[in-house]
Amino acid sequence: MRYFLLLTAFFSFIFIEKSHAQGCCSGGSGSPIAGGTSPGVLGYKQMELATNFQYINSNRFKTENKSTAALFDKYESKYLYSKVAYGLTKELTFSVEMGYFFHKTQIGLNHATTIEASGVGDLIIFPRYNIFSKVDSTKRWDITVGMGYKIPLGKHDVPTLVYTNPATGEQLFTTAPPLVQPTTGSHDFIFYAFGLRGFPKHNFKVFTNVTFIAKGWNSLGEKFGNYSSLGVFASKTIAKKIGLTLQIKGEQIKKMRAAKNVDVLAMYNVDTASTGNKRIMCVPQISYSFEKLTVYSLMEFPLFENVNGSQVVTKTQITVGVSYRFFTTKRPFCRPDGTTVYYDCPMRCEGNRSTKPGKCSICGMDLIQLK
Repeated sequence: MRYFLLLTAFFSFIFIEKSHAQGCCSGGSGSPIAGGTSPGVLGYKQMELATNFQYINSNRFKTENKSTAALFDKYESKYLYSKVAYGLTKELTFSVEMGYFFHKTQIGLNHATTIEASGVGDLIIFPRYNIFSKVDSTKRWDITVGMGYKIPLGKHDVPTLVYTNPATGEQLFTTAPPLVQPTTGSHDFIFYAFGLRGFPKHNFKVFTNVTFIAKGWNSLGEKFGNYSSLGVFASKTIAKKIGLTLQIKGEQIKKMRAAKNVDVLAMYNVDTASTGNKRIMCVPQISYSFEKLTVYSLMEFPLFENVNGSQVVTKTQITVGVSYRFFTTKRPFCRPDGTTVYYDCPMRCEGNRSTKPGKCSICGMDLIQLK
């Protein structure tokens, strides 16, 4: 694709909601990063404005890798992710990313209960650095690494009503399960690597990314399991504007932990033994690029899922988004292989070499392109 390489987050992530299904009623949520496949770096003084909407709906449950009886009727999430990124140098890109949940809802068996929450999720500060880049007319190599920091802005202790005294009207609340909280409430570190091998003559790319999120402890004495993923992609551009991408992504989430004096089973009926999972996903995507704008859509299909204990698992997960990239200053004209085109005075007047056509300021002759 011309401007957008893909997730799958994202953000992604994406890293998409990195642990939205980390155990029945126990999955903490996190902001995605570009649908899960944040690309390499931007150009120098290039800016990217991006947003995507992610919809998740599931009523499927598994014990290990086998289907099991439902523990509740349905889980649903509607999430908006936004990102602003800027190329500080040709190697270093800095981005600020955050998300907002329109709602996260868990509906109990026979619709007996409805637990829901909404609000701001996490803020992610995410610099990434290109450590190797090589471009010519036949091939392109890029290797990028990044390290981010996730700051919880939203609530992780949203209450839910469990009982109303019919005589006095007094209400009893408890903490809603993590599955519907807007954030885990922990400060997390994100480690990321991205590699690209491009074939310009064929409008074809293969790339991969590796992500690891080290989860911290939150104020409730909970530590959600560390997240790791490996994604492999193949991308083909057709008709110069349409991009087709296929991703195979493997993910692992470790089990949730609780402090010694914290009983999460009593707090909101969460068994830490039923948290954590392994899965392999197939993620097809289609995108359309018009000048600086790219719109895209992707869907995740589970190929393999193995969970600890009994948990809700993926059924429907759809992401649609838009990305806009532009340079904040005018760029020198570049050839397809990325090298800059220079112009000079045919009389070699001193000080008149330029990156754009024009006239010599000394003799007035038209500048000519250097070979």
